[in-house]
Amino acid sequence: MFDTYHIRESAMPAEMQTLLARDPRDSWEAHPGFREKTMHWLGAHQMFRRVAERIRLDTEAVLAKDVSLDDYAGRLSYYGGNLVGNLHGHHGWEDRSYFPELAAADPRFAAGLDVLEQDHADLDRVLDEFTRQANRVIKLSALDEAQARDEAGVVHDTSRVIEAFLKRHLTDEEDLAVPIILHHRLRG
Repeated sequence: MFDTYHIRESAMPAEMQTLLARDPRDSWEAHPGFREKTMHWLGAHQMFRRVAERIRLDTEAVLAKDVSLDDYAGRLSYYGGNLVGNLHGHHGWEDRSYFPELAAADPRFAAGLDVLEQDHADLDRVLDEFTRQANRVIKLSALDEAQARDEAGVVHDTSRVIEAFLKRHLTDEEDLAVPIILHHRLRG
C-alpha cells in the first residue's frame, strides 16, 4: 500500500536544519520569540496526528468486530471529514500565506519550503483516495455489512499511509518553520 503513494522518507537536507541546530525543539517554548500563534499552529499539527490515529484505531476496532459497523460509519464520517477538511484548509493557508512569509524572511530555506509544498500536493492525492474509500464504506454499511467490512480493510491501509505521511511531513515542517519564526521573531 505504501508503494502506491509517493511519501518522502528522507529527512530535510542538513542545510535546511541549520537554524534547528541553533534552536532545537526542547528550547522552543522558552524562546522569547515563541508566541501564541506558533503554539496554535503546532496544536493544529497535534490534532491532525491524533485524528489520523483515531481513524486507524477505529478501523482496527471495526475489523476486529469490537464496535458495530453503524458506530464505525458515523465515526469515520465525523473524523474522516474533520481530518480531510482541516488538512486541506491548513495546507492551503500554509501554501498561500505562511510559507511565502517564511521564504521572504529567510530565502535560504525556500527550497525546504518547496519540498513541504510538494508534500501537500502528494498528501492531497492520498486524502482524495481516502475520501472515496471512506464514502464507499459508509454507503455499504447500510447495504452490505460483509462488503463494508472488507472495504474497511482498504481504509485501514490508507489510514496507515496518512499517519506515516503526517509523521514525516509535520515533523519536518515544524523543524524548518519554527526555527525561522524564532530566529526572525515572526508571527508575534
